[in-house]
Amino acid sequence: MLTLPPSVRVYVAAEPTDLCKSFDGLSVLVAQCFGADPLCGHLFVFRNRRGDQVRILFWDRTGYVIAGKKLASGRFHLACDVPQGATHVEVESAELSLMLEGLDLSTAARRKRWRPKRTETEKNPAENVRSCSSRAPWVHRAPDEDAARAHRQAARRY
Repeated sequence: MLTLPPSVRVYVAAEPTDLCKSFDGLSVLVAQCFGADPLCGHLFVFRNRRGDQVRILFWDRTGYVIAGKKLASGRFHLACDVPQGATHVEVESAELSLMLEGLDLSTAARRKRWRPKRTETEKNPAENVRSCSSRAPWVHRAPDEDAARAHRQAARRY
């Protein structure tokens, strides 16, 4: 199972790719076909024409990394249909790990997940700059940067 932070996105190429390409060839494909920066740290997944091999390209602060997998039997399947004319599809890391296991997720149904109801002030956290004592103890928000900067400037004056 892959454990990726939520900030890392996973992009899968819609069209088959020549997997004879190495670091430079795949990074050029990322820049041209995906329109993304290959040095951003996201995962870029490429499949071959037969669908039995996958290469994953990403940048890890010191250089490119290519991870590959070849299935002994079967094919890698995307969980969703690719829209007409799309060059790539974004998937979740859980879908990628299931895809790497060789599971076909096209017939799987996604269940609704429970989420707590949000109040009007919680829907736009940028407008919510109240103190934490008036909220429930389990609701944590990042402080508003402008309010924090104004507070620091006011503290310096005195």
